[in-house]
Amino acid sequence: MGSVEKSKENLSKCICMKCPSYSFACKMKAMPKNVMSMMKGDLSKVEHMEGLFCSFGKSKCITEEKGCICGDCEVYKGNNLTNSYYCLVENGK
Repeated sequence: MGSVEKSKENLSKCICMKCPSYSFACKMKAMPKNVMSMMKGDLSKVEHMEGLFCSFGKSKCITEEKGCICGDCEVYKGNNLTNSYYCLVENGK
């Protein structure tokens, strides 16, 4: 991906899990792998997570646009991002 750092600090600011496009089923499916990834000390070496999509790339389980809250996120603002739906399209749309 690009300029957004894969870090625990950014993950703590991330609001992807609150997004209406992030379905309950997707959250449940992603939880075990996300927890394992967070237990690793260095997120920069994690290839993919179901969250912080502006850094880790599009989701493997979100499939529908149901609203986007990227613009409200501190990670989005702090990295001067301009796109939306990073969960559905690589690098957003």
